[in-house]
Amino acid sequence: MQTELSMPASIRGNTSAYMDWVQMLTGAALIVFMWCHMLLVASVNLGTGVFDALAAFLEYTYMAQIGGPMIGVVFLVHFALAIRKIPVTSVQQKGMWNQARMLRHKDTWLWVVQAVTAMIILVMAGVHLWAILTNLPITTAKSAQRIQEGGWFWFYLVLLPMAELHVGIGFYRIGVKWGFVGRRGRKRFQMLEYAITGAFLAIGLVTLFTFATVSL
Repeated sequence: MQTELSMPASIRGNTSAYMDWVQMLTGAALIVFMWCHMLLVASVNLGTGVFDALAAFLEYTYMAQIGGPMIGVVFLVHFALAIRKIPVTSVQQKGMWNQARMLRHKDTWLWVVQAVTAMIILVMAGVHLWAILTNLPITTAKSAQRIQEGGWFWFYLVLLPMAELHVGIGFYRIGVKWGFVGRRGRKRFQMLEYAITGAFLAIGLVTLFTFATVSL
């Protein structure tokens, strides 16, 4: 069997292109999921009854039981494809840092931030998914108890900005890299990305503090 390295350059190029395409699609799917997920969780700000009703609907339709593991698979596929271009050794990381400092290009620094947040999210999102899926059904009481006990409040206070930065930058880079946004519209598109990231970060912080103050 041929390995990718033993294949002709044209075939390797096609394989890499297909992998980039799948990486983009899985990334876009995760962006949509993260935004929808944040809005669903933020329903607790409208009242605990609203949150519990939505959670019960997800349980009744098996979207939580099936959707959760499916998102986990998409997440792992996306990371497996993205890790090809993320520096993992100390030599590679030093080279990335030196190159970013030398170029002094904003998009290069955005890529650095996305690479760093990806490594943090890999661990923390896995812990989050495990905590949720091993304690079904989802309820306001369970979520509030988890955040108010055992240091989970600080855990989510770190995970929230990491996730929103990664998702926001990913949204911007997909638009630019794949030609959805032209050079002339790049600045406005980036301002849109900043606004969306800031809005979801604010929603997430308000939601986190709501859970932290729910009476158990």
